[in-house]
Amino acid sequence: MSSASSRPPHGRPSLRLAALAAATGLVVALSGCTTSAPTSAGSATRPASSSASSTSTASPSTTSSARPTSTAPAAPVTVTTNPVAGSREVNPATPVTVKVAHGTLATASLTAADGTAVTGSVDGARTTWTSGKRLAFDTAYTLAWTTRDAAGATRTASQQFTTVVPQNEADALVYPGPELTTVGIGQPIQFTFSEPVVNRDAVEKAIAITSSAGQKGDFHWYSNQVVRFRAPQYWKANSTVTIDAKLFGVDFGNGQIGNTDIKRTVKIGDAKIAVADDKTKRMIITVNGKKVRDDPVTLGDADWPSTYGTKVIMDQYATTKFNAGTLGLKPGDPHYYPPLTVHNASRLTNGGEFIHQALPSAQPYLGKINVSHGCIGMSPAAAGWVYQHMTAGDVVIVKNTGYGPMEPTDGFGDWNVPWAKWAN
Repeated sequence: MSSASSRPPHGRPSLRLAALAAATGLVVALSGCTTSAPTSAGSATRPASSSASSTSTASPSTTSSARPTSTAPAAPVTVTTNPVAGSREVNPATPVTVKVAHGTLATASLTAADGTAVTGSVDGARTTWTSGKRLAFDTAYTLAWTTRDAAGATRTASQQFTTVVPQNEADALVYPGPELTTVGIGQPIQFTFSEPVVNRDAVEKAIAITSSAGQKGDFHWYSNQVVRFRAPQYWKANSTVTIDAKLFGVDFGNGQIGNTDIKRTVKIGDAKIAVADDKTKRMIITVNGKKVRDDPVTLGDADWPSTYGTKVIMDQYATTKFNAGTLGLKPGDPHYYPPLTVHNASRLTNGGEFIHQALPSAQPYLGKINVSHGCIGMSPAAAGWVYQHMTAGDVVIVKNTGYGPMEPTDGFGDWNVPWAKWAN
């Protein structure tokens, strides 16, 4: 028996790695691994070894006319992530994803720098992992995953990114606040933003305001930081208005991202409307259409006339301080008055118009002449009734003063803007 001639060893292709960086995410390529053993017509052929260094030999009395067979390499596993590796200022409302092609996900995880894990889920095909909750602002995260290719080989990789920093967070405040569970029929809903809003449409779409009475309304922007919402008519008495503002993650523009959601239900009270007429020097108050009071008043004098128009009560105080200095008056001015305390005061404007109990020196002039600096002065009983029975959002209409109208932003003068001009 002659000695067998040696053959070159049949090597198994080694596992090759290729990492591709794509604009949409980190792409990791994992090549498939296959082996092909030579076939022989004779029975003396030795099985091919799985080791790359193994050799295969055959008996010299056996010949083989068959060529070794081979299969095409499996398509490489690719991984795409969102956000991409090293991203900064990532919107914390953005879902984080790991997507695999030509393979499956064995594991995936998202962890904050302090070790807090962010939950997520894998789809049924085990090709996509998606985070299950919003992220935190100003936080570094590590996204890690393990893939498995068609041959069962695994590959683990990770990347980091950070979310929006505090200076790019945008706050929002809503009025009425949580302390006001019931407001009057004239109360607009106001949103005040800490940063200018450029993407107004995006912000409006994120805010849903619904009325139990089915009233529809619209927004009016007074500036890039203040917007109000109302219906064409006053809110229906004893209805409710629900505010559902999903502002977290909304892009306000200029890199500013909303950082809060607000949900609140506000009760609308009875329809309370006070009408002060400078011609008659009287104020008539109705509740749900029924007159309940008719009182003499004094309004602003010729030098300090009251503005006319529709106003709503802003705040109320059992007692408060009036200071002529806030009107620019100084001692020696004929209109100056020393600091004083007033009772049963209901604010109507930022500029200083109130309904309040007239000073003792003004009581004799109620219903006769105007002696105030723009306020509506009343008797102790009448001003006390307004303080006790009316509230923020209740309507106060001032007529026939010949001065005005009240500016919409000098309080809640929104009803002085015609509906045709309201939505802008």
